[in-house]
Amino acid sequence: MDSIKELCLEHTVLNEHDAETIANLARHLQLIADISQADVFIDCPMTDKNSALVVAQAHPTTATSLYRTSVVGQHAYARNEPAVLFSLLSGQPVIGSRGISQEQIAMRQNVSPIVGHSGKVIGALIMEQDISDQVEQERNVERLLETTEHLSETLLAIAMSEGRVQSLMHEGIILFDERESITYMNARSRTQLREIGQPSVAEGDGIDGLFFNRLQWGDGLEGAGILCQELQFGKITYELKAVSIYRGNRTVGGLLLIRDISDLKEKDKQLMIKSAVIKEIHHRVKNNLQTVSSLLRLQMRRTKHEEVAAIYRDSMDRINSIAVIHEMLAYDGSDSIDFNEVIDRISKNILTSSVKPDQFVQIKLDGDELTLPSEMATTLALVVNELIHNSVQHAFANRPSGEIGITIRVRAQVTELQVADNGTGITTASYQQERTHLGLKIAEMLVEENLDGNISIASDERGTRVRITFPAIIHPTEGG
Repeated sequence: MDSIKELCLEHTVLNEHDAETIANLARHLQLIADISQADVFIDCPMTDKNSALVVAQAHPTTATSLYRTSVVGQHAYARNEPAVLFSLLSGQPVIGSRGISQEQIAMRQNVSPIVGHSGKVIGALIMEQDISDQVEQERNVERLLETTEHLSETLLAIAMSEGRVQSLMHEGIILFDERESITYMNARSRTQLREIGQPSVAEGDGIDGLFFNRLQWGDGLEGAGILCQELQFGKITYELKAVSIYRGNRTVGGLLLIRDISDLKEKDKQLMIKSAVIKEIHHRVKNNLQTVSSLLRLQMRRTKHEEVAAIYRDSMDRINSIAVIHEMLAYDGSDSIDFNEVIDRISKNILTSSVKPDQFVQIKLDGDELTLPSEMATTLALVVNELIHNSVQHAFANRPSGEIGITIRVRAQVTELQVADNGTGITTASYQQERTHLGLKIAEMLVEENLDGNISIASDERGTRVRITFPAIIHPTEGG
């Protein structure tokens, strides 16, 4: 450390007391370098105000150093390290300044002044990090911007001097100068203008007159430099895009692209018509199903046989379950069905039609949100209808109240739906009879053949649980 003190006394403006302060600080330089992962230096002022002397240096052991050799004893000049000289002269810290190291490497500096006992600045503590890669990237961006500007000027110069540009695009191309006068039109743009009744537009005309003055130039090009607009002329629809071309901060012209999107617009129109027709068909199917259900209800009221009435009632519930799907398809026109809402509607229909006046039965839905294609939703709706109807009809036949729980779980590979009641359960003697019941046979057939799934039944004195599994096709949204 004596060498640092001697260096300060021989070559800087520091007195002995200030040189001792610098030497004491230099003892901690290695620790500072390792913590900051940067090369750390102490520079002290000289008689020449445009340079400073490097009196101490520490390379980081925690990162790559900028320096291969020691630079202690060398001068730091204002032209290469302006932040160092500024901090020594002003006493102010400098953060994030850029400079050139003694080994000609681009680096970022953080500089803090060192103040002696007299209150004067006696040195600068400097931390340096290599930013060569960042500088090179910035240069590449500058080159790209410069190349782009030259390309724009070249295109405009060709249009102004020779009056032709190769028609390599299907779009119409119109170039104009800073006075907004047309300097070039390719063959496609002339055809497009002729199709809408503007065959006389030519080079030299102003762009304001294009498209019967319907193009809203406004301040679009002057502000953002880009303008996008769609214009319709009878059955023809054009998409217009205009871009300003700059040189420095000055607009030197612009480019207008004209794209015929009539076919796309017509296809969109046809899709909207088809969507409306499909929604109307679903609406009519729903109405027809409800009409059939109403006719069955009239027939049910005329019969005096309870068994026949039960058959009518079952048929009505099945028809209403299918009608629910068509009603939802008619409402939003999407082929995807929110099946949780389907379960809610089916449950209300069955409770209204099948629960006895003196009974209280409630249905609770829990688990994930399930969205299905309409075909799968129709199948599963019929299955759920049979299972809920079976619980209402058999599990609570002699009970004043009961509860049916429906749980949905959607996992990565399998969707599981469980319908469980707290009814009387299925006894061994009646198990085979229940298995041959039409409702359960319908449910089994639909699950296995239409959903490629499995159905299992478990029953005891606490009630009956029917579990359905089939391949998952969507990811769930966690529900209650």
